Amino acid sequence: MIRKKALLTALALSGSAFAFAALPAATPALAAGDAIRDLTLIARDQGANPQAFQAAQLIAQAWGKLGLNVSVRGLPRLQQSELVWYNRDKWDMTMWQMVGRPERSDPDELVYNLFHSSTAESGYNFIGYKSEEFNKLAEAQRVETDKEKRRELLRQAQAVLDRDQPNMFLVYPKRSFAFDNAVFAEDSVVEQPGLGIKNIWSYLGAQPLGDQKDMILNSTDPLNAINPLYISGATDSWVTELIWDRLLRISPEGLAEPWAAESFEWIDQTTIDVVLREGMMWHDGNPVTVEDVVFSFEVPNVGDEVPMYQPFVKNIESVEATGDRTVRFKLKGPSASFLTSSLAKVNLTPKHVWEAVIDDLANRPENAESHQEDLPIGSGPFKFVRWKQQEEVVLEKNADHFSPPNIDRWIIRIVSNTEATVSMLRSGEINFLSDYNGDPEVLADVADKDGDIAIVSSTDIGFQYATVNHRRPPFDDVAMRRALSLAIDRNLMVAAAWNGSAEIANSPVSTALSYWHSDDTDAISGSLEEAQQILKDAGYEVIDGRLHYPDGIKETLEGP
Repeated sequence: MIRKKALLTALALSGSAFAFAALPAATPALAAGDAIRDLTLIARDQGANPQAFQAAQLIAQAWGKLGLNVSVRGLPRLQQSELVWYNRDKWDMTMWQMVGRPERSDPDELVYNLFHSSTAESGYNFIGYKSEEFNKLAEAQRVETDKEKRRELLRQAQAVLDRDQPNMFLVYPKRSFAFDNAVFAEDSVVEQPGLGIKNIWSYLGAQPLGDQKDMILNSTDPLNAINPLYISGATDSWVTELIWDRLLRISPEGLAEPWAAESFEWIDQTTIDVVLREGMMWHDGNPVTVEDVVFSFEVPNVGDEVPMYQPFVKNIESVEATGDRTVRFKLKGPSASFLTSSLAKVNLTPKHVWEAVIDDLANRPENAESHQEDLPIGSGPFKFVRWKQQEEVVLEKNADHFSPPNIDRWIIRIVSNTEATVSMLRSGEINFLSDYNGDPEVLADVADKDGDIAIVSSTDIGFQYATVNHRRPPFDDVAMRRALSLAIDRNLMVAAAWNGSAEIANSPVSTALSYWHSDDTDAISGSLEEAQQILKDAGYEVIDGRLHYPDGIKETLEGP
């Protein structure tokens, strides 16, 4: 993807804005700093994600009552990602989501990678949160192999996030999925806790009942890339895990189990031997070798060409081929999540395709995220056929794979309008509703009327949230962030924006991960009065309805 820095200017002039006037203060302040600039809360456009867009409107109204002038701007996913991910010092507020993925069954990715300061420059910590206290806890839980001790460290980490409120967590959505049970046998579609039926086991195991042997799914988001070294969003991740294999995969029971690896064995706490499955082939006919495995794990660990995957390999001291099918990993220290967050996360990447690309990038300002193969080559159960941007991606069955799918083709169609996807399900234009952000009652009514639509609902591993840019005042102030968070009525979020189909969130560890989730973070609720008091105690003042910095502090940034 080409990084268009000029896009920022265009974004500032585009989109629809909803401004809310701040309520006047009862008593003007005697002394105060500058008024806080006008702010823009960036969200997904309403047609693609009506729930998050409505939540953004409600949040802007709540923050207006604190004396902030907040407008909501809805943007297509690609534009939102371009602005927030690649222009990390240019925005103030955004709605965001972390989606459920199998490897997120272990909380490490959603704790360490999302908030550790080392990932702030180019990784998942795009908000720029920095806390040495949190860093130490996040690092400690990674190397603690005693499960109960690790659980306690993760509870402490969640407590720090509760105190600092780097994000304003909103909900763990209860995702609704549906499929045509006249096309696929119901007992062949697999529900995976925290993911629902949108998972690789459904894609491999779904058994066609008749002549229709294509699984046709939907996505409200277009793809940014089909790239084994870069995943920019949910749709990218669905496609990537089907084209490229991993040494391990997360089973429907949430356990890391052998996949491209025939077996693995811990030799000691920092040494693991892996045996590569025999006879694997890349989609271009070349054999998958142990050299490919070594390359796949070394590339993110050397240089800065693969920033997204660096956190998942940084604890690897060395990767060595010890035989024709054996590889030894030596770790710098014990790692409690290595199987899940590394061996089940890193895509096996063909050295003969990517080595020259990486070598070329080493002398250029771009990294691997900017490279797109004309014909993506993996070794996975599906082969790439075509990609029409903003329209569809078509994959076909890899009959030579060690676990070939029952379907012939996996087709995902990009449909940004949520209501349209329901009509397409009824008409048969899609037969697997994999991305639905609408009212679950509407979907239930459709299923009742049609009679051949099966619905499955599941609380997500992922979460929806609003967040702020810690690089830009006043959001570097924990008092401001706590006030913003407490001003949000999360019960209203659940009822009005998510139609009751969600659970209140205040942690990156979902209630779907019940063992790791800290119940101590569940008590947060909307309290405008408490939020106003926090700001007052921190020196902020409301004058003529506008919130001002504490006395002596100047506004140094411009509004939208």
